Amino acid sequence: MRIKAKLTFGVGLLFLLIFALAAISGWYVNQLKKDTSNILAANYNTLLYSRNMLLALEDLSTDKVAIETFQKNINLQKLNVTEIGELEATNLIIKHFELLKENQNDVKLVSSTRKDITELMRLNMEAISRKSNIADDTAQRAIVIILVTGTLCFLIAFILLVNLPSNIANPIKELTESIKEIAGQNYKKRVHFESHNEFGDLAKSFNTMAEKLEEYSESKLDKILKGKKRIETLIDNLHDPVIGIDENKKVLFANEEALHISGLKKDEVIGKPIQDIAVTNDLIRTIIKDIFLPEQDLKEEPLKIYANQKESYFEKEVVNINIIPTGEEESEFIGQVILLRNITPFKELDLAKTNFMGTVSHEFKTPIASIQMGIQLLENNQIGSLNDEQHELVKGIKDDTNRLLKITSELLNITQVESGSIQINLTPTAIQPIIDYAINANKALADFKNIKLEVTNNVNDLIYADSEKTAWVLTNLISNAIRYSYENASVMIHVEKENEMIQFSVTDKGQGIEQQYLTKIFERYFRIPGTKKEGTGLGLSISKEFIEAQKGAIWVESEYGSGSSFYFTLSSQV
Repeated sequence: MRIKAKLTFGVGLLFLLIFALAAISGWYVNQLKKDTSNILAANYNTLLYSRNMLLALEDLSTDKVAIETFQKNINLQKLNVTEIGELEATNLIIKHFELLKENQNDVKLVSSTRKDITELMRLNMEAISRKSNIADDTAQRAIVIILVTGTLCFLIAFILLVNLPSNIANPIKELTESIKEIAGQNYKKRVHFESHNEFGDLAKSFNTMAEKLEEYSESKLDKILKGKKRIETLIDNLHDPVIGIDENKKVLFANEEALHISGLKKDEVIGKPIQDIAVTNDLIRTIIKDIFLPEQDLKEEPLKIYANQKESYFEKEVVNINIIPTGEEESEFIGQVILLRNITPFKELDLAKTNFMGTVSHEFKTPIASIQMGIQLLENNQIGSLNDEQHELVKGIKDDTNRLLKITSELLNITQVESGSIQINLTPTAIQPIIDYAINANKALADFKNIKLEVTNNVNDLIYADSEKTAWVLTNLISNAIRYSYENASVMIHVEKENEMIQFSVTDKGQGIEQQYLTKIFERYFRIPGTKKEGTGLGLSISKEFIEAQKGAIWVESEYGSGSSFYFTLSSQV
């Protein structure tokens, strides 16, 4: 039976029994009321009238009021005749009363009247007794029928109370427990309801769902496990070390290369907090030192690690893993992956290039010096005079030699920078001598283009710097400004104090630099496309290395068509 039908039947039956009990009880109570009312209305009043007539009969001969009382009660009795024989008795009383009114002292007539009244009372007493017995029978039947009906209602209510809640609650409880099992990914859980009701249909649907979830879970789990194995194999076969940590900094995975260079075993790493591993492992401590620090813009240097029986160089990259959970809008941080790219082959090539450049540059200096000596001898009139064509040839050779010497010097500087052998001698240094050196070095070129060099220096403090390297940078900036300025223009050299730093600036009114090239201007060998000016593209790169080696900063501001301003700052010596 369906639960709805079962509930409707049980509650409906209980309702009908309660209604029947109430109807039967009401009917019998009404019957008892009628019986009682009949006794009171029909018999009790007759007895009352008879009593009043007997009392009045005693005083009939002496009290005129007694006659009126007797007459009043006999009149009421005439209206209350209800029993068999009561009419005859009442008429007989009326007949004798009429005679008594004429002869009040007739004792025999008084006695007959008293007997008539007594007979009337007897008839009503018997009626009361009879009606009382009828009321008792009605009450007994009512008690039995109400008791039987009440017992039946109680039994049905008790059966419903015992069975109905359990029939509904037990399947719900079992279903709730099963849903919890499913929520806990126990997809093998099933429910079994024997009844063919709503719970039976629900059990079939639940079991079908659990079966499909189990099938889906097993199929997806197989795919997930295969995908996990595939990724683990891929990571393990990478030639670069890879370490993965979760949001709590616990190690999730580390490939063979990472374990090899760190000298650790997998069971010593997986599942352990990486900071605990770093306590006893110098390499891990070096790798993770910036993970626990606030984010800051640091220049990342390659890691130098002894691996594969030689010194190896690795470039570290930390990738934050953020996901957007299902149903959410904000991303959630779930871990990091530390990648160490092996740049040893590139470092070796770079070192070979640097050594080659240093060797070539150094070897070039001797023949260049010989060429310069030969040019000086050719220009000496004591050896012999030159005609105009020969003089022009010597001048061209001299210019090319100077240019070659400048290139060689820049190559030597960049070789020092790349090899890390650049020597910076920081001492308290006056500013004006640096400016004077740079002005004198570029005076000839400025005079040739009729360019005025305007200097503004209101700073009397010393700077904490390498005077030779700083003068080279300022000379290079002024030289560039002169080369890219128009004839008869001006180049401004300005020095001012900004907080604890001394700021140098060189400003020209030339063509300027386009916006897309401002971030590349300090890269090695970079030259603005389309420029016709001579240069190697190394001067600004070397200047940047020299200034940053002195803990300073260098940058450029330019508006295309209006000129450029190059700035660099150094620490002041107060």
